[in-house]
Amino acid sequence: MTMNSGQHTISFILDDEIVTIDFKQEKLSPTLTILNYLRSLPNHKGAKEGCAEGDCGACTVVVADLDEENKLVYRAINSCLVFLPILHGKQLITVENLAKKNGRDIDLHPVQQALVDMNGSQCGYCTPGIVMSMFALYKSSMNPSSEVIKDAMTGNLCRCTGYQPILNATELACSKNEPDQFSKNQNDIISKLKEIKSQKLTVQIITKTQKYFLPQTLADALALRKKFPKTIMVNGSTDIALKQTKKFERLKEIIDLSVIRELKCFSENKKEIILGSGLSLEAIKTKVSEKLPALGNMLSVFASKQIRNVATLGGNLGTASPIGDTIPLLIAYDSKIRLVKETSFREIPIEEFIKGHRETDLRNNELIHSVIIPLHQEHVVRFYKVSKRRDLDISTVSAGFRLEIINGTVSDICLAFGGMADRPKRAVLTEASLFQKVWNAENIEMAANILENEFSPISDARSGSGFRKMAAKNLLLKFYHETL
Repeated sequence: MTMNSGQHTISFILDDEIVTIDFKQEKLSPTLTILNYLRSLPNHKGAKEGCAEGDCGACTVVVADLDEENKLVYRAINSCLVFLPILHGKQLITVENLAKKNGRDIDLHPVQQALVDMNGSQCGYCTPGIVMSMFALYKSSMNPSSEVIKDAMTGNLCRCTGYQPILNATELACSKNEPDQFSKNQNDIISKLKEIKSQKLTVQIITKTQKYFLPQTLADALALRKKFPKTIMVNGSTDIALKQTKKFERLKEIIDLSVIRELKCFSENKKEIILGSGLSLEAIKTKVSEKLPALGNMLSVFASKQIRNVATLGGNLGTASPIGDTIPLLIAYDSKIRLVKETSFREIPIEEFIKGHRETDLRNNELIHSVIIPLHQEHVVRFYKVSKRRDLDISTVSAGFRLEIINGTVSDICLAFGGMADRPKRAVLTEASLFQKVWNAENIEMAANILENEFSPISDARSGSGFRKMAAKNLLLKFYHETL
């Protein structure tokens, strides 16, 4: 398999104009974040660094991209977690782009005016990021419910505690949802993006200390994977970026899979749902919440919408974090992971794919292609998460449970936990104690005592070992009461 010849430039739209960056001439790092790029410009300093890890939302910008029907889709993202090359073929919108000049006057965008009218801005530090989250919702949802509004704003912290006026302003702006300057210019933007996307060349940025590849097709990605088997692969970068922003590591080699259409596949039938590894977690939440409610519920408390708009299922699985929320639930769903290499596919259960602490069974010539989730209508599946905050927090303990009862007796059970071992893991002894037993309080109490001693979790900044054991036991009891 050969790879198409590449280019060392990226092009995107900013201020309604195509911007082309030649990394060789401008001597920029390919892992420069969008935030730091904007801060280097004279007129785009509204986005700010508050936490550099996607928690505060002060750096929020909006990226517009073409969907499969060549329509613009607007998504809010954390610019502190995303590398500059990901903008290739997209439009970047910042808070400076919202208001427009009208002679000597300035006409505020409807979301800005609503924030003024509802007194939603206090000290102002967080305001640009809040405005951009409001703008993304304004461009994608008409008359959103209060639940949708809160979800859209969860990724923005306001230390002045002005949340209610902010929510009121968002509701006011989105209830009108009138055409704006972006509506008027959309045909021109679509034409420019099509022009950029017409070239299907792999972006290859090679400096003295770094290599960054942005393949446009699965074939090119596999060729790169074979040529550079030890290279870091990213598909969203919300986890890998922290190595740079928080640990100040220089990422030497990266293959960015974020624009490959073949990895964004989705299909369903009566037996199974197949989710491409390149689908964003927000896209999955939208597509499967009805058919797979436990997965929809889990994603509703997974990070923030800004992060879910970028983070992918493949990225989450590839990191193999012991506290990754998707993995225990996918184990409970009895899911398989589909891996692809040059000429074939390989399918293995999710629990076999995770080999240890941040260690997987992915081979040097393979990529994560998709996840296959069987549809078992007779099973009950639940997800639980214990964390200090409900929203935008990492799990202390998480759990994915599956249960089938026939004539009052347990005929199938899976109890998978995150945060209890070096990897997400099933409580096999506890499962065995309940298998083919009556689903009653006496047997559950016995099983809970077994569970309390089945794992030896660590103590860390989030919790002590004893609390984790108690939390896992209590989640089993909660599951029992919910399934009586």
